[in-house]
Amino acid sequence: MTVDALVFDAYGTLYDVHSVIRRCETCFPGKGTQLSQLWRAKQLEYTWQRSLMQRYVPFSQVTREALTYSCAALGLSHREHEEALMAEYLHLAPFPEVPAALERLKMKRAILSNGSPDLLDPLVHNSGFKFDAVLSVDELKIFKPAPQVYELAVKRLNVPKARIGFVSSNCWDALGAKSFGFRVYWINRSGAPLDQLGFTPDEQIKSVAHLPNAVLR
Repeated sequence: MTVDALVFDAYGTLYDVHSVIRRCETCFPGKGTQLSQLWRAKQLEYTWQRSLMQRYVPFSQVTREALTYSCAALGLSHREHEEALMAEYLHLAPFPEVPAALERLKMKRAILSNGSPDLLDPLVHNSGFKFDAVLSVDELKIFKPAPQVYELAVKRLNVPKARIGFVSSNCWDALGAKSFGFRVYWINRSGAPLDQLGFTPDEQIKSVAHLPNAVLR
């Protein structure tokens, strides 16, 4: 089925969350990769916990609190580096294949992200990418994969959900979108096994570079 719009996850799909490693390593030599990995893991964990607790806070606060925990867990004194590390989220590096892939995709395009506008809007602006909409869960005060988040894209783009393609490198997000009713393209860069949640993405590809051929064939 042809899709009329593509909706992209931001973090880990278009933008490399682990591009913060260089700054982490500068602040804490020998600990950069470990800090980045734990920071991201706790960031995701906190979004799920807060959604279940119905205790939403913006993603910027979640990210800061995940950083605080991660530094404490690794025995790192982070206060003097906190603002510099947080600022990295405004300048995350796009994956190298993303600009050329987006150039080939001429249909409606949007971002649908857990990111709060104070992080997400500057990031998109700084990368120079253009979208028809940049949508944040902050409007609904609940994080993905809550189904009402995916409904936000349907309403904003005015496209039926069956004709929206959703693109994410996060399997839990891809399957949340599939459960909702989108056509789903899972970017599985690492060759990870499929999460056992009762759904399967429509397409599984290794890179955003393969997305145009998957969508346009």
